[in-house]
Amino acid sequence: MRRLPGLDLLRAVAILSVICTHAWLAGGMGDGFTWIEAYGWMGVDLFFVLSGYLIGRQLLARFQQDGQLDLKAFYRQRAYRILPAYLVVVAFYFCFPSLRETPAIQPLWQFLTFTMNLFVVQDTGHAFSSAWSLCVEEHFYLVFPLAVMAVAPHASVRRVASIILGLCVAGMIWRGFAWWQSAAPSPDEGGVWEMNIRHYMEMVYYPTYARLDGLLAGITLAIVSVHRAAWWERAQRHPNALAIAGAGVVGISTWIFYDIQTFSACVIGFPVLSIGLALLVAAAAAPGGVLAKVHVPGAAWMAAVSYSLYLSHKAVLSLAFKHLPAALTQHGIFTFACCLLAALCVAALLHYLVERPFLRLRDRKVRPSMAQAAA
Repeated sequence: MRRLPGLDLLRAVAILSVICTHAWLAGGMGDGFTWIEAYGWMGVDLFFVLSGYLIGRQLLARFQQDGQLDLKAFYRQRAYRILPAYLVVVAFYFCFPSLRETPAIQPLWQFLTFTMNLFVVQDTGHAFSSAWSLCVEEHFYLVFPLAVMAVAPHASVRRVASIILGLCVAGMIWRGFAWWQSAAPSPDEGGVWEMNIRHYMEMVYYPTYARLDGLLAGITLAIVSVHRAAWWERAQRHPNALAIAGAGVVGISTWIFYDIQTFSACVIGFPVLSIGLALLVAAAAAPGGVLAKVHVPGAAWMAAVSYSLYLSHKAVLSLAFKHLPAALTQHGIFTFACCLLAALCVAALLHYLVERPFLRLRDRKVRPSMAQAAA
């Protein structure tokens, strides 16, 4: 698929948001930036919506054209895209423990099997905890092509909508059950009932089965764009209206997530956020919208290195902060900017030395098979 500048912009926003929410590793961003530190985690959900849309559209279009999917080719392409840089970072975390942002880390086998988000014991902070979202993505890559092959031959609007809504409701029920099992009155908030933060992370925030909302929203966009092209084209004529609506819905979700441990945040916060982000993605995918036309210097590059940056930023922020001169460690946003620059440099090395060469190798292997299929 050709690159879309609007989606690159959203990807850049997503990775910067995630880094900002981890600014505490570099001493924080200072007064005036607490809001982005508090809500920057939403960048991960934006990544989920983008993945659901882009991967979903790719697979659905291939199935519509060929009537089948080459699972081996798809999994091989994903392996070339995901594994090299990821395994390099995992190797650094386990071979050089002094590089970790915190000493504790989950067992190696959980990282190698992409199951660390299913076996979290949040009794202390763990190094490379951001890998939980990669586990969600890998589970999506594994299951979604099989789901397409099983459902698409006999698909109908009602059946597909029932599956998507059913999965969304199932996630809401699980999160509500988790909250009910673990909530207790908060002594600091006048008896307001909240979920214990440890249980929240273990049962609501990390597990794949509790965090499907963003992927489902992106998949819905993909289904509409491929199988209801007239609907998609009609919506794409009003990209700025979609962007305004999406921003409004995301704003509502920030109000819901004012306290992430409440019942409403656990149950309905994620679907509302995902709907708002899906509207933004639909707006960014339209070439005539402001999100596609606005030129932000460095956004395309930031989008290109976003994966390497996501993998490495936590350890680098922590290391950079530890090794900054004492005179530079108490200046809020300036200190954070210094650490962010270090993170960008390391991400560039990882991208150009590991990620990009394997992407080129993947492309060299894909072209012959594409030529053979065309013949």
